[in-house]
Amino acid sequence: MITITYLQHTVLDIPSLSIPKGQTAVIGPNGAGKSTLLRLIAGLVLPESGNISIDDTNPRTCTIGYVNEFPERNVVFTRVFDEIASPLRFLFYPCAKTDERVRNIAAQTGIAHLLKRRISDLSGGEMVLVALATALVAGPEVLVLDEVDSHTDPKTTDALNALLRSSGVPYCIRSTQQMDVAAQADQVIMLENGRVTDSGAPEAVFAGRGTTCFYPVSWRFAAWK
Repeated sequence: MITITYLQHTVLDIPSLSIPKGQTAVIGPNGAGKSTLLRLIAGLVLPESGNISIDDTNPRTCTIGYVNEFPERNVVFTRVFDEIASPLRFLFYPCAKTDERVRNIAAQTGIAHLLKRRISDLSGGEMVLVALATALVAGPEVLVLDEVDSHTDPKTTDALNALLRSSGVPYCIRSTQQMDVAAQADQVIMLENGRVTDSGAPEAVFAGRGTTCFYPVSWRFAAWK
């Protein structure tokens, strides 16, 4: 369980929040604190006050994969293979094992054909998949995705969602502006003005929000039939 207690950081004010294993979607208007919450869970920043623990462990001692909305801004290497391999090389994995894991995760991600390509030659969707493969290659305990589907086409989004479901990562936490994506999660967290206003199964969180933009489009179509 990811446990958050008495958390205060910039806009965020979360007295208590529990995130179980599985797929969790974080939704809410711009400025609600979604990206801040994800960066805190990923251990990229420390909270001003309060505590975050992942299975009773500090996030900074866990293996965490993180991808933000603009993954091309965080690229370290020029070649796809080297970029995906970088987390393993920083952990001093043997070359043969690194090569094997990179090729396996590239195959799972559907980007094996890109391994020899230059990062600068990739499309936006390809870059997202490369960043995701890089985040997954070391077998993270937690995968944090900050609106990675905001610039992907429907085909890439579907491939991304399928990969996350089959990845086996214990905790996958993602922010998204696509309510149909959020509706497929095991849990949805609604943030407004830095506070958690709803948390639970998608059916419970989306109930009563049919007249707002925070409601799955597919559910609207289903209701009209």
